Amino acid sequence: MEFIKVILTSILSVVSLFVIAKIMGHKQMAQLDFFDYITGITIGSIAAELATELEAPWKPLVAMIIYGLVALGLTILAHKFPKTRKYVNGTPTIVMDNGKLYRENMKKAKLELSEFMVLCRQEGYFNINDIETAVFEYNGRITILPKSEKRPLTPEDMNITPEKAEICTEIIMDGRILHENLKRLGLDLTWLDKQLKKQKYDNAKEIYLGICDKNNNLTLFPSN
Repeated sequence: MEFIKVILTSILSVVSLFVIAKIMGHKQMAQLDFFDYITGITIGSIAAELATELEAPWKPLVAMIIYGLVALGLTILAHKFPKTRKYVNGTPTIVMDNGKLYRENMKKAKLELSEFMVLCRQEGYFNINDIETAVFEYNGRITILPKSEKRPLTPEDMNITPEKAEICTEIIMDGRILHENLKRLGLDLTWLDKQLKKQKYDNAKEIYLGICDKNNNLTLFPSN
């Protein structure tokens, strides 16, 4: 009987965690601010307790709901009153500007110089002389503005107006034809079969991924 209770409370824990996460909204781990981080850890801990709480599972469930509502309330508050964001989320800190490192700002942000160098390399800057401005964001990431002569060349720099980029559509995934996507492009199985034969494949089962652009150009990635 107790084993069945553990199963049921575990399912309740998973469902509750899923619902609360959906209500709070999802973010990538790197995008979590401090409050989101500690709230996520706490709710996860309470959910684990709920899974094995057989006597009064409603107690950790209520705690999870309260944490979720508080997090949601603070998010709404920050949206309605932008000035409160700096108290809830924190503020970005300029740690480098015009070739100068701001030691006091780095201390204020609790950012070690070695950590700063790692974050720069993660953004693709192995030489800090290439950096004009570096901002340490409240979510723990660093935003870099490169020096003008070091930034990537853009079509605008060359007075070129490229064709508008569009997302390709998957029509074969793991050997399966995605009929809805094929239909949405105005194509059919006859067209697909011809394209497969043209690229020397017998059928879609030989294809790991097949994508099609707006001009009906089919790119195939074989399974092996």
